[in-house]
Amino acid sequence: MSKVRVNAFGITIDGYGAGPDQDLANPMGAGGMALHQWVLGTKTFQRMHADFAASLIGDEVAREGVDDDFAARAFENLGAWIMGRNMFGPVRGPWPDDSWNGWWGKNPPYHVPVFVLTHHARASITMEGGTTFHFVTDGIHAALKRAKEAAAGKDVRVGGGVATIRQYLSAGLIDELHLVISPALLGRGEHLLAGIDMVSLGYKCTQHASTDHATHVVLTK
Repeated sequence: MSKVRVNAFGITIDGYGAGPDQDLANPMGAGGMALHQWVLGTKTFQRMHADFAASLIGDEVAREGVDDDFAARAFENLGAWIMGRNMFGPVRGPWPDDSWNGWWGKNPPYHVPVFVLTHHARASITMEGGTTFHFVTDGIHAALKRAKEAAAGKDVRVGGGVATIRQYLSAGLIDELHLVISPALLGRGEHLLAGIDMVSLGYKCTQHASTDHATHVVLTK
């Protein structure tokens, strides 16, 4: 059965899913890269982002095990993605031109249709490798409807950022939420679950596992 999922979403010990002061140089906000250290050395990440991984970790042998299992699972059975505009890029307000096509180069790692939530219309962008970015201006429900149609029975992954996940959580639209708690503190930024009553929404912890790099928690409705 098709599910709406959040996978491999990093938060700090104090619950932040992004740091403050996001910009072109700091897409995750100041200190935000601490949320992703767990995945950089995994076999899955190195396979998908070989050049970037090499620049970060050099000749370090790729890790298998729990972290890599969760990283690989995040890409299984996906038919479409949804993301917020801030995850797509640093441009704010009306699109000044069509020059910004995402952080990921000519061949983004999605390889399926991606629906970007925005208040400003823009024509779809077809990239290499099967990724097409569609820009949705009529809200989270419209984006989910289009994503489910595009997924054709496969799962839809809500990729972030924090504000986007909070909207889908608050509306009770996410079936499964995989959080990765990194051993880091940010102190400020974007808090993922503040003010959201996960118990009343029907979520419970169905899986958890810890490694030297992070703690994985799966919440399911």
